[in-house]
Amino acid sequence: MSMDIIAKDGIVLLGCGKMGSALLSGWLAAGLPASSAWVMEPNPSDWLKASGVHLNQGLPAAPAVALLAVKPQMMGAALPSLQALGNGRTLFISIAAGTTIAALETALGAQTPVVRVMPNTPAMVGRGISGLVGNAHASAADLVTARALMAAVGEVVDLENEAQIDAVIAVSGSGPAYVFHLIEAMAAGGVAQGLSPEVAMKLARATVSGSGELAHQSEDSAAQLRINVTSPGGTTAAALAVLMDAETGMEPLLKRAMQAAADRGRELAK
Repeated sequence: MSMDIIAKDGIVLLGCGKMGSALLSGWLAAGLPASSAWVMEPNPSDWLKASGVHLNQGLPAAPAVALLAVKPQMMGAALPSLQALGNGRTLFISIAAGTTIAALETALGAQTPVVRVMPNTPAMVGRGISGLVGNAHASAADLVTARALMAAVGEVVDLENEAQIDAVIAVSGSGPAYVFHLIEAMAAGGVAQGLSPEVAMKLARATVSGSGELAHQSEDSAAQLRINVTSPGGTTAAALAVLMDAETGMEPLLKRAMQAAADRGRELAK
């Protein structure tokens, strides 16, 4: 399925909060005509109202794609409005955490092509990454379409099976919060060393965002980038001796945190 077909047959976006708005903005910037998008959103932003899309209007009979971007707890109430599109040629793409492919097939029909996607919030600045997996009725062309739509807000990786979604949640879905907490922790450490809260926070934010951009642009591995900063016997080495402790350091701590995230993802999917 090409973007031309999406433009011709239309795309339905159910939910247009922060993530939905980021996606829609990316599609429009990539050339999707606003007249080819139907958006269902009970609390539309001023930007959405002015975007030129069909807003809270009757849906096309057979859109190329319906993308589900409502919060997981709202999914049950929202899906019936799209039930008529199930078991047809409309590709359903869901970015809702905790809503399984099986649950979508039950709600929409067992023959419905479904692709489940786990994006993350850096999509709001075009720097997201999404993991995706399709059901048995999602064709190779459907997966190409899903990748193209998600590529509007960042990178895309293919998953081997749906069970890996929980691992994606643990790494990249929930991961931005880990990084933001790292900023908080570094700033608190700076205050403990005598800096004002304002200066400590400015240093921490710039260091984390700048280091992330360096990792993004550099061809070196993360390990090599770390080594590049670390002089033997120097200040960074002293800090890393604490952070890289095999029992109390950052890696075992993050493994425990990510296990908790993955476990919670499995609980929510039941």
